[in-house]
Amino acid sequence: MFDKEIYIRRREALRNATGSGLVLLFGNDECGVNYEDNTYPFRQDSTFLYFFGQPYAGLNAIIDIDNGREIIFGDELTIDHIVWMGNQPTIHEKAALAGISDTRPSADLKKYLDKAVASGQKIHYLPPYRDTHRLRLLELLGIRPGYEKPSVDLIKAVVDLRNHKQPEEIEEIEKACRVTADMHIEATRAVRVGMHEYEVSAALEAVAQANGCALSFPTIATVHGETLHNHYHGNIIKEGDMLLVDAGAETPEGYAGDMSSTICAGRRFTERQKLIYDIQVASHLAAVADLRPGKPFVEIYEHAAEVICDGLRGLGIMKGDPHEAVKAGAHAMFFPCGLGHMMGLDVHDMENLGEVWVGYGGNPKSTQFGRKSLRLARPLEEGFVLTIEPGVYFIPELIDYWGAEKRFEDFINYAELNKWRDFGGIRNEEDYLITADGARRLGKKIPLTTEEVEAMR
Repeated sequence: MFDKEIYIRRREALRNATGSGLVLLFGNDECGVNYEDNTYPFRQDSTFLYFFGQPYAGLNAIIDIDNGREIIFGDELTIDHIVWMGNQPTIHEKAALAGISDTRPSADLKKYLDKAVASGQKIHYLPPYRDTHRLRLLELLGIRPGYEKPSVDLIKAVVDLRNHKQPEEIEEIEKACRVTADMHIEATRAVRVGMHEYEVSAALEAVAQANGCALSFPTIATVHGETLHNHYHGNIIKEGDMLLVDAGAETPEGYAGDMSSTICAGRRFTERQKLIYDIQVASHLAAVADLRPGKPFVEIYEHAAEVICDGLRGLGIMKGDPHEAVKAGAHAMFFPCGLGHMMGLDVHDMENLGEVWVGYGGNPKSTQFGRKSLRLARPLEEGFVLTIEPGVYFIPELIDYWGAEKRFEDFINYAELNKWRDFGGIRNEEDYLITADGARRLGKKIPLTTEEVEAMR
C-alpha cells in the first residue's frame, strides 16, 4: 500500500467531484475454479484498490458524502480461517492503513443502505462487471434485474482521477514496465527453431515471478500473429516463422506493464519479413513522435495508419492516396485494431467503466470496422499513461471476405495481396507517459527494429 494520506486525498477528490449522495464500491471475492476452495488467484477490484488500498477479499465500502462518513464493511477471520491461512491483522487494523477508522460487519452494509434508500439519498455505483457484483447490487438496493443505472457522475469522477497518474503511480508503473521489458528481452533471447510456443511463454513468465510480479494479462506467444489475441501456445516454432509475444507484469500494488515483440525464429528475418516489419516500425515511430498534450489520439492513429498504407503501396499491395484510404477504412484490412489504450491499475485501464468515458471523454465511438476498435481517441493530457502498438496483419479470412465483395478495390490490390496471405502478423508495443511537453517511454527499451532484434538473437 501507499501512504495513507494518498488514499485520504483520493477519496476527498472523489467526494468533491461527485458532489453529493452516497458512493457504494464493491471489493472482489474469491472465486472457485472448479470447486469453492480451489480458487483463481485473487485480484482486488481496481477502483476499490485505488481508493482504499486493500488487497483482501470480502470487503465493500461506502463513502457517504452527505453525512461525512467513510466505512469499510467486512467480517473478521474465524479460528477456522486462521488455521488454514494463519493469523492476520484485523479489518480495523487494515483499514487504518488507508485512513479509515469506521469498520463494520458485512451484514451492516444492507442496513446502512436501507436507511439511505428510505431517506431518498442518491446511491452512486459503478457498472458491475462480475455476476456476483450484479447480484449483490440487486439484493442490496432492491433493484429489478435489468434496471441497474450506474452513476455517470461517479464514472466520470473516477475516470478523471485514475486517468491522470500521480508520481507514486508512475513509479509503480515504471517498476512494472522494467520487469515487462526484461520478460520480452528474455523471450527474444530464448526463441529457437524446434521449441514449442509454451516454452517461450514459460521463460518470460518466470521473469515476472522472479521479480515478485504477477502477469497483467494472459500471455500471447504465437507464430500466428495474424490472430490478434491468440492464447494457444502449442505450436512448434519452425524456420521462417516469427513469434509474436504480447506480455506484461503486474506489481504487488496492482499496476501493469504491457509490451509486444515480434521475434524471428532463426538468427535473421527473411528479406520478405523485413519489408513488412520495417513498415510496422515506421508506423510505430511516427505515432511516438506525435505524442504530446493536446494532440487528439485519433489523429495519431490516423497518421500511423497512413504510414502503413503508404508502405504497403510501395510494395504494390495497396494503391491510391493513403489519407483517403484511411478515411474510407481500407487500412483496416491490415490494421483492424486500435493504436493503443490507457494503462494503469488495469492493463486496459478502467475498461469496465466504458471506453466512451475513459478513451473518448464521453464522445461517441465510430462504428467503422477497425476504427471502432480504437480504445483511445481523446486529446492527450499530461499524466496519461498509454500504449503504442500499431500492427500489420495478413488475415486470410478477412482477405477472402473483403475480396469476395470487391471491397475497397480502389485502394487494395487483391491480386498482389493474395501473394502475402500466409505472411502472419507483426506488432511491437511500448508504454508511454504523457509529459508537459511531449512523452516519455516507460521501462527499459526493448528491441524494436530488425537490427535490434537480430543483435539479440
